[in-house]
Formats: sequence, C-alpha cells, structure tokens
Amino acid sequence: MSFLSCAEMLAYAHEQGCTLAQAVLRSDLAESRLTEEASRAEMRRLWQVMQATSRDYEPGRRSRSGLVGGDAAKVEQAAAQGRLLGGDYLAAVTAEALKTAECNACMKRIVAAPTAGSCGVLPAVLLPLARAGEAGDEAICEALYVAAGFGQVIAARATLAGAEGGCQAEVGAASAMAAAALCYLKGGTPAACAAAAAMALGNLLGLVCDPVAGLVEVPCVKRNVVGAVNAVACANMALAGIDSAIPCDEVIDAMGRVGLQLSPDLRETGLGGLAATPTGRAIARRLAAEAGGV
Repeated sequence: MSFLSCAEMLAYAHEQGCTLAQAVLRSDLAESRLTEEASRAEMRRLWQVMQATSRDYEPGRRSRSGLVGGDAAKVEQAAAQGRLLGGDYLAAVTAEALKTAECNACMKRIVAAPTAGSCGVLPAVLLPLARAGEAGDEAICEALYVAAGFGQVIAARATLAGAEGGCQAEVGAASAMAAAALCYLKGGTPAACAAAAAMALGNLLGLVCDPVAGLVEVPCVKRNVVGAVNAVACANMALAGIDSAIPCDEVIDAMGRVGLQLSPDLRETGLGGLAATPTGRAIARRLAAEAGGV
C-alpha cells in the first residue's frame, strides 16, 4: 500500500483514527514487509546518521574542487557574536543546512532526504529543536515518517530527480517534506501538514538545476539553506491557520509538469543558469585543467 496522493494519505489517517505518522508507517510496513520494530529501528538509524553528520562536521575541510567548505562555521561564529538576523533558531537552521550539504560535497556520510543534493534541508530544521530539548528522538522519528509520506507522494506523482524536474524536484521536495515534518512536530493537523508542504513546494516551483562545473556544490549547497528556511516559514504559516490556495496534490502535479517544460540545459546538465555565466564557465575550465581534462 503506497499512497499515490496526499488526499488519500490524509483520508486514510482520518478513517483509521490514526496519526499521519502512523498512516505512513502502516504504508511502509505493507510495502516493505518489515516488522514495525524493524521499520522504527531503521528510522532511528537514519536520524542518528543525520546527527552524526552534523556532529562530525569539519570546518577546515574543503571539497575536492575547493568551492565548498567552512561556511557553516562562519554562520555559527557570526551567530555567537550576535551579528545575524532572525534569532537563534534561524541561525542554527542556516548553519545545519550548510553543514550537511557541505559534508555531502566533501564525500562524507549523509542521509539523502530525499536526494544527496538536498540532504541538508530536513536535518537543518530538526537538529536545532533536538539540541534545544524541544523535541525528543521518538517525536522526531515520528515527524520523519510524515516527511517520508509526502516525499513518497511527490515521487509517485512527479519526480525527485533534478535531471528530470530541476532543483524544484530536489530542494523543493525536501522543503515540502521538512515543512510537513515541522508542522506535525508542533502539533499541526494532517490538513495543516499538507498545507505546509503545498506552500513550501509551490514557493520553489520552477527552481532550476544548474550545477557549476557539473558538481553538486554551487549553487546546490546554499540552496539547501533556502529550502530549510522556506520550510520553517511555511510550517509557521500552516500552524497559524493559513491554507494553501492550491491543494498539495495539485501543487505536486504542477511541479511535475513544470519539470517537463524546463529546458534540458536547466536540468542538471551544467549547461544553463549559473553554470553558463562567465564565472561559472571559468570555474569549469579551471577545474577541468587542474584535472588534466584540457
């Protein structure tokens, strides 16, 4: 039993009198044939990896290209000095998104959530809450099931691949998943979780995938921050009772159609967008020369 729509997922939770997390868990058990204990153990393991990725972050480490590394530490230092806007949580979300995305660029272990290129979004919104004692491990794992449920529907109705749908399918999907998870964690109704996801994905509709030199580094790492901050804003709006004018399933369908309309140059080929700027091309030439490619 895989949910093919958010409406179906919400209806199942209502009909069964269960939480959204329980609905997704039951779907996972039917699909994977795992026991509940095994499924929950795997979700705990993924959460532990997210925590370890952040904990093991090395400020001095750089990606092989030299384009990425050390920025999360800059954010943390600036936050400690009181130089940032938005309060402690927003600063922590920014730093955590950078940490995980930088770790991915530096070939360290991450959780693809839902992809490696968007791996920083979901942990970024959850880790600060855990560290502040505002959410325990079990509650966060429940929220991760909710995130997974919305990710499953996006994969079924559209795509999670930048090569098919642009960055809206990666960071956009991750932002929707994170918004729903946050909303659930803060006591939002299933309808509010769907609204949060819809608004988050809708806000990033049309976001292109234009990796400079074909690497998942620029602008990918910083777009994880955008996805995380967008998720927080949309979760807050949903928790305040603001609804999405367009239902979540229709937003997902629109994302899929927009992805098909994007030029191949804007779908992970490194031929358009920022990758095609004079500086982007110069970086690509330099890296190719250093690698002995030209």
